[in-house]
Amino acid sequence: MPKDVIGSDAAALKSRLLEVRRRSEDWARALSAEDLCVQTMPDVSPGKWHLAHVTWFWECFLLQEACSAYEEFDKRFNYLFNSYYEAIGARHARPERGFLTRPSIDEIYAYRAHVDGALVDWLDRASKAELDRFTPVLLTGFAHEEQHQELFLTDIKHVLSKQSFPESAFGGPRHRVSPVQPAAPNPNWVECAGGRVRTGHEGGEFAFDNESPAHDVLLTPFALADRPVTNAEFLAFIEDGGYRKPEHWLSDGWAAVCAQARNHPYYWRRGEEGWFEHTLHGLEPLDPAAPVCHVDYYEASAFADWTGYRLPDEREWEFAAKAYDAEAGRWAQPGGRLHPVSISGDGPLHALYGEVWEWTRSSYAPYPGFKAAAGAIGEYNGKFMCGQYVLRGGSAVSPARHLRATYRNFFPPDAQWQMTGLRLARDV
Repeated sequence: MPKDVIGSDAAALKSRLLEVRRRSEDWARALSAEDLCVQTMPDVSPGKWHLAHVTWFWECFLLQEACSAYEEFDKRFNYLFNSYYEAIGARHARPERGFLTRPSIDEIYAYRAHVDGALVDWLDRASKAELDRFTPVLLTGFAHEEQHQELFLTDIKHVLSKQSFPESAFGGPRHRVSPVQPAAPNPNWVECAGGRVRTGHEGGEFAFDNESPAHDVLLTPFALADRPVTNAEFLAFIEDGGYRKPEHWLSDGWAAVCAQARNHPYYWRRGEEGWFEHTLHGLEPLDPAAPVCHVDYYEASAFADWTGYRLPDEREWEFAAKAYDAEAGRWAQPGGRLHPVSISGDGPLHALYGEVWEWTRSSYAPYPGFKAAAGAIGEYNGKFMCGQYVLRGGSAVSPARHLRATYRNFFPPDAQWQMTGLRLARDV
């Protein structure tokens, strides 16, 4: 599967557009209209809002800029489906997206068809100069919609976890495993000499602005665990009283644990027959050898402290991961497994991509020389560079196409609803 390269021709761009747009609807059509309307917390957006927002993005940032004759489907949608772009104008409050029973899901699909038709028509007619000008916007639009496909899945997982009788959201194999037993962390270590290394995106293929500019950094010798932390290992932390020992926790994390009476990862459930986990395939026995997921930064940091090791710096993670092909990971496919599985893989480092996003200890901050793009699209990443931590890799619900070693995901330290885990690091 080729990467998105700047300068693609019209036929390749159209094929890519139709592929991305179809995939969003493939996920949505597996669910009911009622499923797609619910918002279970402020960070979760209804499924139909995701479908409409990514369509609004195409309309706002490409069609209204590139097509003088384009007619908006409904001018009110600019208010309803703008996410956070202050330069665009006022918008519906994020915590109240679940109040929107109107427009209906059928109207949202009609909106998508209207915009898709206009996009295809523009691509069929665009001159080479127009394509050269707007290809960066197209590539951003592809990656943006893929990001929302992942959010769509993690958000609907949260919605379904609140049902009295949670069922499978999607088909795919059920996972049968042995009862989980706690196990002390015992990874193999992959040592890296460090030194002066290059980090960040060098250009050529598409990347987000927060991955650039590329620059040199000095890394002291370090080692990464050969795999992410497993459920069995995290259970050992629980059984040892990890959630009751403040000495392992950052202050804000300990306050959250106490206030919320936490004693296990977010989607874990304890039943008469042992530990289970809510997944997009329903409630399943906890797989002892699979990476632990849905732990926030505070839990990841506390676990690392308990082991006597630490979380990796994002530059360490990137340096070690550059030797591995992201697309060789296990990625989200309709009908496939949408949850981490027992760890396997080739090479010294396993499961870098396609199982869980891995927390790093790096605060999300601009690289030296970073400058946000002019206009509203410059609000995409730069405005969030405060109070968040960087994650690397990609999860079992990530699309493969837009991920790479330099990709910088980011979330606030208390985010649990994303498929987030950890890999240990140590100094050498």
